[in-house]
Amino acid sequence: MPTITIRTTALRAVERRSIAVRLTRWFAEHDSDRRHVVVRFEPTEEGTVFVGGMPVEALPHEEEGLHHASVVCCVSVGRDDTYYEELACVLADALGMTTGTPFLYLEFRPTPKESVYFGTGGRLRRADATLRGK
Repeated sequence: MPTITIRTTALRAVERRSIAVRLTRWFAEHDSDRRHVVVRFEPTEEGTVFVGGMPVEALPHEEEGLHHASVVCCVSVGRDDTYYEELACVLADALGMTTGTPFLYLEFRPTPKESVYFGTGGRLRRADATLRGK
């Protein structure tokens, strides 16, 4: 059920795939079904993100590495601080954060499994494994 929404400047398809695969592998190693890991990329346009009243693209940064990103992670309830810290580090590294990255925002939203549904083959299945017909 982990769902990660990454808002950043446009990334090449190969970069998006690399990030998605890395995150999926990390979640699979931490007891999540890899088929339920969703990584969504939403490109941000210039002039749409402001930090301290300044457009993020005006902040000093290096040419290489991540310039800025805002990430929201919906994960199941009950994860401990170590889980969040490890995931934050994996996300920052996968996105290419460096000492020259001026802005990276990570937010974790614990989500009860009974609040999540997966639909496949015309049937809905709640993340806590209760089957529901369409």
